[in-house]
Amino acid sequence: MSTAHQSVSGAIGLALQGGGAHGAFTWGVLDRLLEQDDLSFDGVSATSSGALNALAVAQGWMNGGREGARTCLDVLWQRIAGHPQAAAWIFGSRMPASQHGAQNLHRYFTNRQINPLATNPVSQIAEVMFDFDQLRTESPFPVHLAATRVRDGGLVIFGPERLGVDALLASTCLPQIFAPVTIDGEVYWDGGWAGNPVLEPLLGRGRSSTVLGVLVQPLDRRDIPRTPEKIATRIGELGFSNAFRRELRSLVMARDAIDVDEQGRHPGDLRIHLIEPGESLHDFHDKAVFTKAIGFLTALRDHGRLCAEQWLQHPAQHEVGRDSALFASNGS
Repeated sequence: MSTAHQSVSGAIGLALQGGGAHGAFTWGVLDRLLEQDDLSFDGVSATSSGALNALAVAQGWMNGGREGARTCLDVLWQRIAGHPQAAAWIFGSRMPASQHGAQNLHRYFTNRQINPLATNPVSQIAEVMFDFDQLRTESPFPVHLAATRVRDGGLVIFGPERLGVDALLASTCLPQIFAPVTIDGEVYWDGGWAGNPVLEPLLGRGRSSTVLGVLVQPLDRRDIPRTPEKIATRIGELGFSNAFRRELRSLVMARDAIDVDEQGRHPGDLRIHLIEPGESLHDFHDKAVFTKAIGFLTALRDHGRLCAEQWLQHPAQHEVGRDSALFASNGS
């Protein structure tokens, strides 16, 4: 482990983006951060596969500290890779060549037709790995899971006291694959459309001054998609990132415009950092042919570890400011 890291220490808030199998990139980021003894988490906001990562870290930390958290993450992704029904969730439209005929079934059939038994690998894995009673009362940090309310597209946050398998299923519910999740009479889909990830639960009095967002796709993409597949991929990426972009932009503008908030705290003390993969992880997948799911997932993990190391070495280069590409659209 590198000993050069000096600039980032203490407690930080984590915002973990979701994106199916690309959450294995976040696995790698977290695996590297957990090696850093002077770095801790005072809250985690997570969506979809980010929610699985957040719960694995919390569960493992309760049972075995930092090393327990690393082990729990490893077990989680090994289980995902080995689950016989997880291929569609892992690869989406990029399923192995041997399953080519199943790639686009969701365009022509409902989730009930594709999955008549309503089996859900997320549910099956969660029931084995997570003790939600313990997580609600003993988690080492608050965990917040985001879901999308279907009737109006609203964002719903399931906070620490509402953690449960249903909340996790709501946050990870891709409607093309899984049946919608009903909680207290409301119907939910994957949180990606409403907040991916959500920063708001990590802000406010008593929170850390640094929030680290771990994204599974870059915010700024200069290449223009030309093929139908790449256009469809980009549309999906935009749909799963626009809410986050708006929240991030509004937060940075408010921070820079207001001198002191109502609690007498200077908003400028808030620092928002982003760890991004540097390229589309769909393109990352295309560079090599992975015949087994675990090969793809561990390659993403290793890439995540590398990007986390770069942040630890040069955190200021990852801070979001008014000079970032996020504000280039209107020249502000």
